[in-house]
Amino acid sequence: MTSDRLFVYGTLMRGFDHPMARLLAGHADFLGDATCRGRLVLVKHYPGLLLSDAPSDLVHGELFHPRTPDELLSELDMYEACGEGFPEPTEYLRKLIDVTRADGAIEKAWTYIYNWPVTDMPIIESGRFLEH
Repeated sequence: MTSDRLFVYGTLMRGFDHPMARLLAGHADFLGDATCRGRLVLVKHYPGLLLSDAPSDLVHGELFHPRTPDELLSELDMYEACGEGFPEPTEYLRKLIDVTRADGAIEKAWTYIYNWPVTDMPIIESGRFLEH
């Protein structure tokens, strides 16, 4: 299964002053706010997403439609240091997950899941990285 959607929840969100956020904004269409089931941890100056099955665990982010998905996702994989050529275990894994749009519609979207141990990392309780 594949998707042409991308869910972001941290430094790639609109309004974040980062070169990769600007790259995403310039090469993808913003579709709206969305959520996924999970929890955010504060890794350093950036968050990591941990998936959860608990309905109360929500991560708030943004849904995008990349205009050239293969090229943009490949570029973002390099930024997130995951995929071919990176030593395993990589810090992030790109996975296809269910996201819920503001209107309640559920879609499949790619996102980056945190893949390293999270012992002693603070949880961002609100699920909103930009508000922590």
